[in-house]
Amino acid sequence: MKIYLVVLNTLADWEIGYLTAELHSKRMMAAPGVACEIVKVGLTPAPIATMGGISITPDITFDAVRMEADDLLLMPGADSWQEPPTAPLLAFAKDMVVRGHRVAAICGATIGLAQAGALDDRQHTSNDKGYLKTVCPGYTGEQRYVDSPAVRDGNLITASGLAPLEFSYEVMKMLGLFRPATVDAWFKLYSTREPQYYEALMASMG
Repeated sequence: MKIYLVVLNTLADWEIGYLTAELHSKRMMAAPGVACEIVKVGLTPAPIATMGGISITPDITFDAVRMEADDLLLMPGADSWQEPPTAPLLAFAKDMVVRGHRVAAICGATIGLAQAGALDDRQHTSNDKGYLKTVCPGYTGEQRYVDSPAVRDGNLITASGLAPLEFSYEVMKMLGLFRPATVDAWFKLYSTREPQYYEALMASMG
């Protein structure tokens, strides 16, 4: 399984921190030996700078991505999603959604998908429905907009930029790499900070 992580300038570091930590460490996976690789995907081979000032060098450019059935295209937020150079990447992402590949987008990436027409016929969320209508004149999916932190519709997950925890929860469930009880306890621990969920988390992996 490959996690194709899109890296753009101004990438919102915190929106993928939960996911990258658990996917890289594999510490909570049902089968830690499973092949799961994070592949950093850029518009160009040049390094990008995240919003937090971290430099990331892409492993490949998006035109080299060849998604298999179990792979995921992971699209973090960034201020650059609405800039013209991202249009080919967004067209690619829309094509992946249509073809049934797994795509997960949060914050600014959902705005890019709306701009590309990828959300018009699927349930989805973003930062604000009115804002989507304002900045994406061609967007016609308002009847399918769900006022929720994160929404899954089949192979597509979308989330508000205020919901990195809920976004991670939905992605972890979609990937099937973690036991359901582990994901549930993990989410409850981080969302409530109640100690019984730490005990449930440990028990789920025992």
